[in-house]
Amino acid sequence: MELSPAWFALHVKSRHEFLVQKHLAKNGMEVYLPAVNKVSQWKDRRKRIDFPLFPGYLFARVLPVSDHLMGLVKTAGVIRILSTVPGHPTPVPDAEISALKTLLTSDKELDVHPELQPGKMVRINKGVFESVEGVISKKGDQFLLHVNIEMLGRCVTVKMFAEDVELI
Repeated sequence: MELSPAWFALHVKSRHEFLVQKHLAKNGMEVYLPAVNKVSQWKDRRKRIDFPLFPGYLFARVLPVSDHLMGLVKTAGVIRILSTVPGHPTPVPDAEISALKTLLTSDKELDVHPELQPGKMVRINKGVFESVEGVISKKGDQFLLHVNIEMLGRCVTVKMFAEDVELI
């Protein structure tokens, strides 16, 4: 049986996300750091800069074997690999990373929330988010799609129309 690479969530030192991303990529690893571009205000100026969507976290895709995982942990700035069982790093499903990438390539405003309780699972059936799956909720007259990244205990939310989804 041949192993295939899997995504793992890395907890990194505060404000070291971009440095760790650069270092891992330089060493030939596939890395994904979800980031959003925001305006930052200083006393004398305003500037648009990239901020990590999940401060303190990024994702790396490696073979789920101890040599590759140890290489991640030994990287400067990496604190640990997230896991549901202590000592056994837990892969992040490809579908969650794919859905997150799709949301971030849109020009829609995104909000990050603590992980939500399980609700109705839906799939978007048209538009730029076609085939993205997540949990639907309603806030006032606005429908929201929540894509959970369970390993981080976080959820990315995008506003959408009810007619654009189908129950799964």
